[in-house]
Amino acid sequence: MAGLYIHIPFCKQKCNYCDFHFSVSLKNKAELIEALKKELILRKDEVQESVETIYFGGGTPSIFMYDELAGIFEVIQANYSINPKAEITLEANPDDLSLKYLKEIKNLNFNRLSIGVQSFFDADLQFMNRAHTAKEAVFAIENAKELGFQNLTIDLIYGVPNMSLDRWKQNLELFSSLDIPHLSSYALTVEAKTVLAYAIKKKKIKPLDDELAKIHFEFLVDFMKEHSYIQYELSNFAKKGSESKHNTSYWQGKKYLGFGPSAHSFNTTSRSWNVANNSKYIKSLRAGELPSEIEELSKSMQYNEYIMTGLRTIWGVDTNKIKIDFGDQYLSYFNSRNKKYLEKQILYLIDENRVGVHPKKFFLVDGIIADLFCVD
Repeated sequence: MAGLYIHIPFCKQKCNYCDFHFSVSLKNKAELIEALKKELILRKDEVQESVETIYFGGGTPSIFMYDELAGIFEVIQANYSINPKAEITLEANPDDLSLKYLKEIKNLNFNRLSIGVQSFFDADLQFMNRAHTAKEAVFAIENAKELGFQNLTIDLIYGVPNMSLDRWKQNLELFSSLDIPHLSSYALTVEAKTVLAYAIKKKKIKPLDDELAKIHFEFLVDFMKEHSYIQYELSNFAKKGSESKHNTSYWQGKKYLGFGPSAHSFNTTSRSWNVANNSKYIKSLRAGELPSEIEELSKSMQYNEYIMTGLRTIWGVDTNKIKIDFGDQYLSYFNSRNKKYLEKQILYLIDENRVGVHPKKFFLVDGIIADLFCVD
């Protein structure tokens, strides 16, 4: 199985919490699309197997018009073997999803939409500097469903300042009433060099409340379970059969290729990443050169990658896999490090061979993962 990730590095405006690579200037959009097509052609031999997932992320992929997306698809179809049942996802902002646009992208064989709602309250959206309104978010979801998009997911952010537990509950209740099969939900975090980080540093905004985020997260876990959603990854909940195939491949350590500025790739033994600069990306590909750096992964790094991805999921970490792929030394190390978490019932035995994080303890998972890492 292989997955393709296409990074679209443009947005209408900058959300105050975002540290992804993008530009709000579209002046070199045409040149970037041509560079993206060239990268897809130059790297076609890196994928010998059938492509099972294609994911347009960003940035804001829905900022591209039909013809622009169609041109990229033509290159993918001409150079890669795509499974007829492939999951093909477009990330989109609600304000882009008019009925006309939805009809156009459906004709391009997008069969999954990831809509960046973040909140159903205008006060939260204004705080985050989102481009859409709460009403536009609901309309976008309803329009998508009306046109036959059944495989839908939205994003919601919790831990937002002044978001009471009652408001968070109302967000989830509206999500539930819209009958959406998948939810990705993240705590608001402060990333370096963002508008949010600057505002906190200048004391224009109070530091984020970790305890509030914890309360929101625990309510989220209970609410989604009560409504028959499976928490199959730290931040992802799905009705049975509606899990994201693309993102699941990341967490299960499968191969994927990333195209576009700042996009990452992984082939199980090495990872690579493209330059996070639109102009440098374009210039490099004009010269027929790939704008990327490659890092070969040592055995310890591969082990750490497996621990990091496995413990974020419902499937946990398989001790047999550790033994087979990395050896007895790594298995002994893992068992010695995880003992205290098992005793505290933070980790638990999913079955005879698999170790996972208790769902309500997922909030602690990053610290646990770091403690289980092996250093060369």
